[in-house]
Amino acid sequence: MKGYLCDPGAGWEGRAAILIRDGKVEAIFSDVSSDISDLPVLDLQDHLILPGLVDMHVHFREPGGEYKETIASGSAAAVAGGFTSVVCMPNTSPPLDNVEQICFVLEKARLAALAKVYPVGAVTVGQQGEKLADHKAMAKAGAVAFSDDGRPIMNSRLMADALKKGLELDCPIIAHCEDLTLSAGGVVYEGAAGRCLGGPMVSRAAEPVQVARDLVLQRATGGKLHLAHLSTRESVELFCRAREAGQDVSAEVTPHHLLLTEEALKVCAADAKMNPPLGNAEDRWALQGALTQGLLDIVATDHAPHHREEKSRSLLEAPFGVVGLETSFALLYTFLVKKGLLTLEALVRAMSLHPARRLNIPGGTLSPGATADLVVVDPQHNWSVEKNAFFSQGKNTPFQGWKLCGSPVMTMVNGEIKMFRGRVKGVSADFPPLAEMFKVRLDRQDEKYF
Repeated sequence: MKGYLCDPGAGWEGRAAILIRDGKVEAIFSDVSSDISDLPVLDLQDHLILPGLVDMHVHFREPGGEYKETIASGSAAAVAGGFTSVVCMPNTSPPLDNVEQICFVLEKARLAALAKVYPVGAVTVGQQGEKLADHKAMAKAGAVAFSDDGRPIMNSRLMADALKKGLELDCPIIAHCEDLTLSAGGVVYEGAAGRCLGGPMVSRAAEPVQVARDLVLQRATGGKLHLAHLSTRESVELFCRAREAGQDVSAEVTPHHLLLTEEALKVCAADAKMNPPLGNAEDRWALQGALTQGLLDIVATDHAPHHREEKSRSLLEAPFGVVGLETSFALLYTFLVKKGLLTLEALVRAMSLHPARRLNIPGGTLSPGATADLVVVDPQHNWSVEKNAFFSQGKNTPFQGWKLCGSPVMTMVNGEIKMFRGRVKGVSADFPPLAEMFKVRLDRQDEKYF
């Protein structure tokens, strides 16, 4: 295929032709090379070719919450959004705290045959925060990290032991940083917006207090620590100082925390309710600044689908969480890259290369010899977010109706096209045969793909 390749891992940004054979990238040429002139070529014109996106924080709800999302529907949403690899959090019912549950997720992902799905094992048995689960057995079965996401580990000794075990297994511990004694019952951060909404408020210290503790424990143990969904200026400052001091710590930021503030709750109600809550303008600026400086270098969606009825409840009664797989890249491309706040290369690093490296999983680059996991993006296609068109069963998005520029139009996993012009293989009845894909240009004048 030929197009404009942006691959920081391969050190390439510019026009290129990529030779793919047997599910692997065999070579990258300049697009004027004659070495591939006798082969069938998918000419992508001015479209972007990027390494497949990697999301290290999703909730697919299965087992136990299939009415919200399944591994199959979540995988369809993933490839629709350009993600070739996703990492599932363990807070299912029952939790992913043993080999049987890890294998269950992997088998469901195999049957779906869309995105690559990597399970995260629970840090503690039943996510109860009392006893470490069998990390070694789960890692052997296929778990790539450990977390009690949704339930912070309040016991410092247990967290230190988890970091030591993760170091032994070369697996990161993904920390949900929240001091429950400071957040219990709250739905929005304390401040003027919280008082206006009238609901119970979360102390602004709830996240950074736990971030500080976990950074101290990481320094003491040498473990691989990853901080999930940072949301406040204070947390960002603590993290950046740790990174500059050379600690083995990474952190993620979500598109909703990068682009929204707590004011969104007044408009979107429960569709803008998430944990951690949305912050104020200073928090948003701090998150964007750390991302543009390369200190905060991983973007994750925290894709958290819920049933429509659940999200239609009051702000206090509705569950936390928003969906993000099908909108994340276009949101950040539109409001950060197109506005000159972030380079395309930096966005690819944050959404592909860095999460793959942190988890030590395949992907993140299209260097020769790498698996052919990629996404093709039309950088000029204008479209509007329409939640009812999502492949995800969850429709809970605060971005409904937003006007975006740039959309994934093809997703390839292991050299096989899984999404083409908004159609997903095995899900969309009109998914085209391969021969048709080579005949039809991905022309943005053809609006059928959205």
